[in-house]
Amino acid sequence: MRMYQVDAFSDQLFTGNPAAVLVLEDWLSDELMLAITQENNLAETAFVKARPEGAWDLRWFAPAHEVDFCGHATLATAHILFTKHGADADLVFHTRVGELSVSKEAKGYRLDIPRLDPEAIASLPYEIADIFVTTPIGIFRNFENFFVDLGSADAVRNFVPDLTAIAKLGSVGLVVTGAGTGDARADFVSRYFAPGAGISEDPVTGSIHATLVPYWAEKLGRCRMMACQASVRNGWLDSELTKERVLLSGNAVTFMEATIFLPNFA
Repeated sequence: MRMYQVDAFSDQLFTGNPAAVLVLEDWLSDELMLAITQENNLAETAFVKARPEGAWDLRWFAPAHEVDFCGHATLATAHILFTKHGADADLVFHTRVGELSVSKEAKGYRLDIPRLDPEAIASLPYEIADIFVTTPIGIFRNFENFFVDLGSADAVRNFVPDLTAIAKLGSVGLVVTGAGTGDARADFVSRYFAPGAGISEDPVTGSIHATLVPYWAEKLGRCRMMACQASVRNGWLDSELTKERVLLSGNAVTFMEATIFLPNFA
């Protein structure tokens, strides 16, 4: 079986966020898909299968479990379908969070994801309430992550995560974010930690921007922004907010094409 590895939200190898992609004729067992993901030891492995009407079913696995929402692995999957499987029209994916679509742009791809407005919370869970050096200026959440506004890009870049404490959140992750400086390319920056899902720090995460973009659009007073995820690998997302959706533009590049040998219990 063919498997691809793609660096998403980047046009250069060894940057952005790597994801593995397998294009299937029939689903493998959940146990086998999780085992493949654990063998890859990447944040996500995507499994995609064609529907009769031309759309696609898409599932994502992290090393610990199947995940509900993943943007970078969706972009990686679209890149493989466009470059290796002859796709030439907009791609529609059916997922746990509804329909996602990816279209070609002049300099890459545009990922269309749901808008998940931030849900204000009064306090952080006790597991992570005391891991911040300075008092957060904003806290909120969506269905799968907690978000903490640290106020500035420098605070985000200098943040030292207590991964043991964050892991106690289980499958729920933690996003830290802050405003870019006036002379910087980024309007806002972020970092994402999900050790409970087997991801210490994710390099570039499309799904968290479903909530970050509405949050920063309200604070900054505009709907078009440049986002930077300030991980070691770094990634840039040109983002746009609409009434019901978030649009993320970025590129992807194929790192590897491989043959994997599956056990008989597939």
